[in-house]
Amino acid sequence: MTTRAEQIRQALAALQPLHLEVLDESHMHSRGLETHYKAVVVSEAFDGKRPIQRHQAVYAAMGALMQQIHALALHTYTPAEWEADASVPDSPRCRGGSRHDKPGAH
Repeated sequence: MTTRAEQIRQALAALQPLHLEVLDESHMHSRGLETHYKAVVVSEAFDGKRPIQRHQAVYAAMGALMQQIHALALHTYTPAEWEADASVPDSPRCRGGSRHDKPGAH
C-alpha cells in the first residue's frame, strides 16, 4: 500500500524537482496519522515566481490529494536559492486548539 507521503512525492514530481523532501509530521499534532506534512521542493518551475505563486503551483500539482490531508507546510526554493542556503526551518510543535485535542495533551 502506498503511504500518503509517497502519494505526495508522486504528485510533486510534476514540478520536476531537483530536490524533494516530504516529511510526515503527524506525530507532532493531534489529528491522527497521515494528516500533517512538510514538503521541501526545489524546482526551476519556481524561477521568477513569488511565494504565493509557488504554493499555488504545488497545490495544482497536488490536486484532489490536498483534500485528504489537514496541513502541508511548504518550503519552496529555486535552484539558486537552494544552492545559496539549503537550510529549512524546523516545524513548530502543535500548540493545540483543535476540537481533536485531548485536555492536557500538547
